[in-house]
Amino acid sequence: MSYVEFKNVSKTYKTGDVSVEALKDASFEIGKGEICVIVGQSGAGKTTLLNILGGMDRLTEGEVYLDGTAVSDYNKKQLATYRRRDIGFVFQFYNLIPNLTALENVEIASQLSKDPMNPSEVLAHVGLEERMNNFPAQLSGGEQQRVAIARALITKPKLVFADEPTGNLDSVSSAEVLSFLKRSVNELDQTIIMVTHDAVAASYADRALVFADGQIVADVNKPTADQMSELLMKE
Repeated sequence: MSYVEFKNVSKTYKTGDVSVEALKDASFEIGKGEICVIVGQSGAGKTTLLNILGGMDRLTEGEVYLDGTAVSDYNKKQLATYRRRDIGFVFQFYNLIPNLTALENVEIASQLSKDPMNPSEVLAHVGLEERMNNFPAQLSGGEQQRVAIARALITKPKLVFADEPTGNLDSVSSAEVLSFLKRSVNELDQTIIMVTHDAVAASYADRALVFADGQIVADVNKPTADQMSELLMKE
C-alpha cells in the first residue's frame, strides 16, 4: 500500500485575469520508508507539490493522501495540527537559533510533540554526541545541517521534507548529511521527500520524480548519479 499518494492533482494560481497552472494532473505514489527525490527546473512545480503535501497550500483539483488519510480534505485547524505533528522540515539554510546550543535547538522542536524522541539520543543518531553543547557558530556547515536533521526527526514525523539539504555544503559534508538521512530511513523507519538539483544527492534516493511544466516527465527507480545528470541536463 502506498504511503504518500497524489491522485490527479492540479493547482492553478490566479492573479486578476491571468491563470498559471503550477501542477497539471500530477499522480504518483511513494512507499513508506523510501527516500524520494523531486527534481526539475525552477517553475517546474516542485515547491507547489511540497506546499500542498505539507499542508501549506490547497490544491485546485485532485486528492492527496498520507498514511491512508485524505490530507486534501483537512480544514485549517486540522492542517495546522498536521504541519506541527506529521511533517518535519530540513532546509538548505539551517535556520538554527544562534544563541542556543545544538541540544537546545533540538529541545525546542521537541515541545511540538506529545511523544518526542529523546533530544540527546537523536543528536547521537546523527553523530553529534560530542557536539551537543556547542553553539551553531562553533559547528561546521555539515554539523549544523545534522542538527537541523535531528530537529526535524525529534517529533517522530510521518514525513520529512528536505529542501536542497546539501545546497550549501561541500562534497564531503554533503556525503555525511546524505548518509545520515539514509540512515534515518533505515533505522527510524522515516519517509523522506527531498528536492535537489544535485545529481549525486539524487543517487542516494530510492526513487526520483522529474518534473517539468507541472507534470511528471520521468519516474526513476534506484537512480544513479549519471542517470540524474543526464535527466537534469535535459531539463
